Amino acid sequence: MKIGILTGGGDVPGLNPAMQAAVLRLVGSGHEMLGIRRGWAGLLTLNPDDPASIQNNTLPLSALTVRTIDRTGGTFLHTSRTNPAKVSAKSAPKFLPVAASGDYTPHVLNVLQKLQLDALIAIGGEDTLSYAVRLHEENFPVVAIPKTMDNDVKGTDYCIGFSTAITRSVEYINNLRTCGGSHERITIVELFGRKSGETSLISAHLTGVDRCLIGEVPFDPEKVTRLLVKDKQNNPSRYSMVTISEGAAPIDGGTMETGEADAFGHRKLGGIGQWLGDYIKKSAGEDIIYQNVAYLMRSGPPDALDLMVARNYGSLAADCLLNGNYGNMVGLREGRYTLVPFSEVKGGARPVDVDALYDVEQYKPRVKNALGKPMFLY
Repeated sequence: MKIGILTGGGDVPGLNPAMQAAVLRLVGSGHEMLGIRRGWAGLLTLNPDDPASIQNNTLPLSALTVRTIDRTGGTFLHTSRTNPAKVSAKSAPKFLPVAASGDYTPHVLNVLQKLQLDALIAIGGEDTLSYAVRLHEENFPVVAIPKTMDNDVKGTDYCIGFSTAITRSVEYINNLRTCGGSHERITIVELFGRKSGETSLISAHLTGVDRCLIGEVPFDPEKVTRLLVKDKQNNPSRYSMVTISEGAAPIDGGTMETGEADAFGHRKLGGIGQWLGDYIKKSAGEDIIYQNVAYLMRSGPPDALDLMVARNYGSLAADCLLNGNYGNMVGLREGRYTLVPFSEVKGGARPVDVDALYDVEQYKPRVKNALGKPMFLY
């Protein structure tokens, strides 16, 4: 077989080890591997009649090509937020007739055929995998690997990148205590997390910060201010801390979004922590430290857990292709590696189990009972 592999959406630590494992397994079994650059954009913008376009958008993969990629974070194939089923006129390939519907899936299928690909491994989050499902529905063989630092892909307990994101967040949150304590300030730490507040929730749970705000529960800024001021007064070091998801919103307002929507309908999130800081300073006269950890959460090489899961996901995805188990996502359930049918992957992101894990009155993590929950709570 000749098999393609790509990464889409935001980069996370663990993508390179997953690709390396898949390539080594498949090449070692006598098959040919082709990397698709820049995720779905590589297939969308590739002109199969132009050798230069093919070279620009693909990369033949061998054991030598991937020999050292597992030592670094990010994705050496690069990535994009592209949805070939919903392409704006300005983003449409110039060498193709304009698709009035914005759906260039027929072109993508033609590219796959012209590249002589027999199957594809797609690595991504909810958005990227939604298009993998689309190709599967078009009868092209696809296997998926879940990745997202938000850990919110349905059908699996774990997505590549989550452990490293939490590890980074815990480190930065605890380091910021020295600044908060030294200046006697309320410290606000904003974390990535679009539809799921799990990064904020788990980071707060592990660091023991005073309060935690998540996207699933709109917050009352006046009440949060009162609680944080009281937390600071009760702390001998005279500071308090709160984590906040970028997708969090006050009860009388929406999420903080800027710019145009991307191909999956998402506008850029960020700044809710600064908004809360300004509110606290104005209403309570308290000095603030605001830190948006943002891209630092998913920077650098993977931690041990992400390295292990990524390698196993890559090998398992390769085994799926070798055994003809198309239309599946690899995943973890109840601590065991498994295959998840694409039918269970659709339907949007998975939210935090608020009733089991969050105190909506006190804005704090509250793990009522870990028995029976996944290793990383959600």
